Amino acid sequence: MKVVLGTLKYKGDELATFLEPRVGAKPSLSGDAIEIDDGEVREGVKPRHVKTYIKRFLYMNKVRKNYRVFVSGRELTIQEIELGEEKEEEEKKPEKKAEAAPVEEAKAEEPEAPEEPEGEAAEEPKAEKPKKAAAKKPRPKKKKAEED
Repeated sequence: MKVVLGTLKYKGDELATFLEPRVGAKPSLSGDAIEIDDGEVREGVKPRHVKTYIKRFLYMNKVRKNYRVFVSGRELTIQEIELGEEKEEEEKKPEKKAEAAPVEEAKAEEPEAPEEPEGEAAEEPKAEKPKKAAAKKPRPKKKKAEED
């Protein structure tokens, strides 16, 4: 199994020592990659498990938001996320908040109903509010069978 570190080379030694007890084999660091002998790996440990261990390591070092881990067969790649992608994600979040704001403004305006003149205008029905989904009711608890 091979773990390509990419720009995370400076943490290679720490990652190797982190993975050793979890994988059951001593990983060897060579350049920008960590090699783990498949024969020495603990039974049941798959590349997907190693990916989870790497993500946990990144989280513990507070760099998880900056890296992604890809699995391709027996090779794992740690890739740094480009700053442009993060800015796009941040731009998407305010758009969602901006969409919610007009709805709140519309609700605030509804209580201020203009006075209706008497006569024909009074007979017209008021604008209907959009119906909300019914709140989910809690399921009743099952009664235990009483033994007589």
